[in-house]
Amino acid sequence: MRFITAAVAALLATSAVAEDAAWKEDYQVIKFGILSGENEKDRIARYTPFEAYLERELGVEVEIFTAGSYDGVIQAIAADQIEFAFFGSSSYAAAYTGTDGKVEPLVSRIRQDGSTGYYSVLVTRCEDNYSAITDLEGKVVAFADPDSTSGYAVPYFNIAKEVDPKTFFSAIPFSGSHEAGVAGVSQGTFDAAATWQNNAVDGRWQRMIEKGMIAEGEICPIWESPEITSGPFTARKNLPQELKDTMQDLVMNIPEADPEAFKAMTGEVEGSPNPQVGWIEVDHERYQWIVDMRDWLKKQRRS
Repeated sequence: MRFITAAVAALLATSAVAEDAAWKEDYQVIKFGILSGENEKDRIARYTPFEAYLERELGVEVEIFTAGSYDGVIQAIAADQIEFAFFGSSSYAAAYTGTDGKVEPLVSRIRQDGSTGYYSVLVTRCEDNYSAITDLEGKVVAFADPDSTSGYAVPYFNIAKEVDPKTFFSAIPFSGSHEAGVAGVSQGTFDAAATWQNNAVDGRWQRMIEKGMIAEGEICPIWESPEITSGPFTARKNLPQELKDTMQDLVMNIPEADPEAFKAMTGEVEGSPNPQVGWIEVDHERYQWIVDMRDWLKKQRRS
């Protein structure tokens, strides 16, 4: 007798359904968006194996959609130009608000220790010897993007509990991306920048060290946020339910079905502590607090 795992059985069932799916008549090309958290070349390289996996399993053409800002991906899904997108929590909330709830979260990340979140950090040049937010009075502090969770919404919301960012810092520009912000700190353009990390040894700035973009011992974090709920892989709500269910199953099953594609899309290197091991199903309620936080931030900007 031959035995197969539940995950593989589910994948086989998904593939069988995808072959004869009615939605294929209207969706011969499926597009998914990825955010501009890192340079375009690297993010496309990370998701190309995932793109190939989807094409193989869905039996239709699949395309990666990128934009120069988070808002580009948000606008694309709002305008029905793409079907799915990998969002952070805040960019999902922006898409949800901007479409009057016409997007639907499907899955989010889970790590080896069972955690389903990450952190925002404020990084500085180690040589400047800053150790707290209060050391940055009169300094230039960069945020990544207005729709970034860890690069703007969460750090601004929490830093505002200590100081008024608009008056305490000399400037609070947007760098455009997490990598650009960290690179700006390294180059002396900014005194500090907001970015993300999963833990003390894995995050955007640590991965920039691995890529050779900044030197070891050059960047130091001086502040860390409370845990942030990981962002969702999101669908347009107006898609056929069968397509949404099929895509959810394919993403949930990719760790077993195509381990190399899964490893590439996580962006983690061999030996990463507490790596992503899979996905969990999520719904909108998980992100309502982010929607509320963004509403607070919007009112602050207006005032």
